[in-house]
Amino acid sequence: MRFFSDNAAPVHPAVFAALEQANTLDTAYDGDGWSRQLDARFSDLFEVEVRALWVPSGTSANCLALAALCPPHGAVVCHRDAHIQNDECGAPEFYTHGAKLLLGEGEGAKLTPKTILAVLDATRDDVHQVQPHAISITNATEYGRVYTPNEVAAIGHLARERRLGLHMDGARFANAVAHLGCTPADLTWRAGVDALSFGFVKNGGMSAEALIFFKTDLQAATLYRRKRAGLLLSKGRYLAAQIHALLDHDLWLDNARASNAGATMLAEAAGDRLVHPVEANEVFLRVTAAEAERLRAKGFDFYDWGPGEARLVISWDHRAEAIRPLADAIAAL
Repeated sequence: MRFFSDNAAPVHPAVFAALEQANTLDTAYDGDGWSRQLDARFSDLFEVEVRALWVPSGTSANCLALAALCPPHGAVVCHRDAHIQNDECGAPEFYTHGAKLLLGEGEGAKLTPKTILAVLDATRDDVHQVQPHAISITNATEYGRVYTPNEVAAIGHLARERRLGLHMDGARFANAVAHLGCTPADLTWRAGVDALSFGFVKNGGMSAEALIFFKTDLQAATLYRRKRAGLLLSKGRYLAAQIHALLDHDLWLDNARASNAGATMLAEAAGDRLVHPVEANEVFLRVTAAEAERLRAKGFDFYDWGPGEARLVISWDHRAEAIRPLADAIAAL
């Protein structure tokens, strides 16, 4: 009955099994066997040589990536509704030692080359203004919208033209890949992405996310930043083991397909109440305050997104029999 957030979902049993297997003596920090295999594991997944680091949160993944791409005197272009702008308590500015976020527009929290250029072209090329050094996009976005490979490539092309780094916040990267049916490579480095925050916690993990560098020379300084930020856990094998478990047999994709399918079920019941097309595992509805209370009175838990809007999030473990009563309740409003 809870559709508040995929952050609140249970941990997948395969993750607990992997933690049990990792519960043995091994090297500390990231020198253990599980951690040392991550580069090769993700290189296989992305069909190119990458560097992969485990981190304990999406915020740390995003901010370490941005610190690698942007100096303290620079700026990062992101959407005004991006998570790094609205939900990370100034962490990007903290980790970059002062870099500024420049805010762009776009329907569904998606940037486009046009809206990015509006920000870039408004910045004078002189020492009195911070200069853009990177672009950050979110896939899937905070409104559950998905960038296609072509859309990412258009932004990647602009980034190369302007000599900017490109970061992708992929807290729900699995949902985007599952929706599109594309390869992870097509949605990232082939489209010009330099660094990816690869989310696992929202998709069945417990406490591990992956920071992927397609531009591999970005890793070296990041190792020091991770330590200095207090993010180098002494028993890192327990984070690496979670990631391996979700990569095994494409469990990360199976979980995302399940949550996407549940969101589609709600979307079909919602009809013209949908605020945004449903492309991942989030559903945004137009509801009055009275209608929201009627749903809550039936035991459904969800987030009030704004006046007249509600957000419903489907998790990997939601089954059709749990989602159907909510779909019926929405249809009956």
